[in-house]
Parts: sequence; C-alpha cells; structure tokens
Amino acid sequence: MAKPRIAILGATGVVGREITKITDELNIEFESIKFLSSAKSAGSKLNFQGREYAVIEAKPEVFDDVDIVMASAGGSTSKLFAPEIVKRGGLIIDNSSAFRMETDVPLVIAGVNDEDLRKHKGIIANPNCSTSQLMLVLEPLKEFGIKTLIVSTYQAVSGAGLAAINELKEDTIANLEGKTFENKCFKKPISFNVIPQIDVFCENGYTKEEMKVVNETRKILHLDESTKISCTAARVPVFNGHSEAVDIEFGKNVTPNEVRSILAKSFGVNVIDNPENFEYPTTRDASGVNPVFVGRIRKNLAFENGISLWCVADNIRIGAALNTVRICKKVIEMGLYRGA
Repeated sequence: MAKPRIAILGATGVVGREITKITDELNIEFESIKFLSSAKSAGSKLNFQGREYAVIEAKPEVFDDVDIVMASAGGSTSKLFAPEIVKRGGLIIDNSSAFRMETDVPLVIAGVNDEDLRKHKGIIANPNCSTSQLMLVLEPLKEFGIKTLIVSTYQAVSGAGLAAINELKEDTIANLEGKTFENKCFKKPISFNVIPQIDVFCENGYTKEEMKVVNETRKILHLDESTKISCTAARVPVFNGHSEAVDIEFGKNVTPNEVRSILAKSFGVNVIDNPENFEYPTTRDASGVNPVFVGRIRKNLAFENGISLWCVADNIRIGAALNTVRICKKVIEMGLYRGA
C-alpha cells in the first residue's frame, strides 16, 4: 500500500502547530508532507522531524498531488478549498464546523465511530471540542441505553484562539493593577469571571456551541431522536482544558462502580476518582496530554437509573488536533485514501 501524500492546512495557527506536533508523536507514515497557510504566513519556516520546511500559500493547485489534508484554518477556508481537494481526488479531514452536520459527511471521533469513515465522499468532519471529549466517555456506556443527557461545560479561553489567550492574560494583569481594560474577544470581561455564553444565541435561547453538543452527540453516537439532550456552555478564566459536568439517565440500571470499571478499560479515558483523598481530575491534569480524565462518578439523585460524572480534557489536543491526526491514522490503516 502506497504511503499517502499529506498536507496540513492552517499549519501556522495554534491548532495547526499542534497537529504538526502530534503527526510526529503518532508516527504518521507519509510519502511527502506540505505545510499550508494564508498568504500572510507563506514563506515562513517550520521545523519538522529534523528538517526545515517553507510554509506554502494555500491555492487550489497545491492540492494536485495531495492525498490527505488535515485542515484547521476556519470554516470559510474549508468551504473554499474542500471542493478543490475533493475534485483533485484528495480527502480533507476538517476541524471547522463547516460540514459537521451535512448528511453525507461522516462526523468522527477516532475509536468511537470509525466505521463511519467508510462512508466518506472526500470530506470527514472533526467534531466540536466539547463534544469530542464527551464522546470518548459516553460511547462505552451506550450499552445501558442513554435516555437523557444533560451537559454543562466550563470551557477554557484557548478554545477561542490565541487572541483570547492574550486577552485573559492582559485583562487579569489590568484587573490586578486596578486599570481599565477593553475586552474584544468576549462580550464580558473574562478575568475573575464566568461568562454563560459561547458563540451566538439561537432562536430557542441556546447558543450555537450548546446546540453543537446536542446535534453532534446525536449524530456520532447514532442516538434516536427520542433521546433527550440539553447543554449549557460557559467560558471560564482558564487558559487550557475544558471541564464538563455530565448527568446521564440510562434505560438500564448501572452502578457507579460498574461505570468506573468500564471507563477504566476504555480507549482514551483515564479515571481519577477517589474524592475522599481529594483525587479527581482538574484541567491542570489534562493540559498537554491525550486522555480524557473522568472522576466524581456517582449515583444521580434525580434519575432512577442515573449517573453523574465530571470529565476534563486538553481542548486543543483531544478537541481538535489529536482527533484530527487520529482520524488520519485510521484512514491510512483502513486504506480509505487515493492510492491505498
């Protein structure tokens, strides 16, 4: 089987750089690799596996000899280049929200619904960051029948990009020094604050971020429309790592110990659950590493067959870059690219 020719679109961005790093960590085999960006960053140098590469401006013709594109350059860029990539026989693994809910585009978490990759027609979508970590926790528990799912997310500023990271730094310093600060990335000051809004509000009163969790969860896990799902998403003054409080009503009885045992053996999950000794996961545990950490597993008091739990993950890795590269690895292993 021929090794694929790979490109990373948006290579100079926060997530693009992480994709580059993880491509090396996961030992992705390739015949050739290109690093692509906007005209603004084209020509800059990037070191990868001991070699220096010049970043190339993304234009349709650069995809002529590319089999797999890992893209993290924003929805408008993906919409512009995805048809060009597909037309040239390539495959794009897209990290934006541009194609996630398209019926003929697989929405995939590697290790959760890999078989959906076989349905691709040149585009594979990577889910939203807060959805991604949740899927690795829920998939092993599907056997008990998910009836109701209530999720509250506490999301780090890195999910909004480098400008948001800088805004948290600068706003915090200004606040501590008693100076005024004009927030630009967020609708409210982010330092020493919790903002109950991520993305714009929809007609139903939920935000787009919250509806992504609802709709993407249903699509990835192939849940019936009768499954009730609700989400509240808040931005918190944390640089990296999303946290989620999750309440699940199951169709069958399941105990906290059973959930601990199942999740402890599950792909991509690490259980830290000994609250008597103050052992439970925090965002500091998750930052810079791959697992989704789960703790505070307990009987839910509102549902007869209910479980409540807490999960945290590095949103830049598991929520974006890591899953993108894991999908790439699965595509290669399953031979789902041109020339395989």
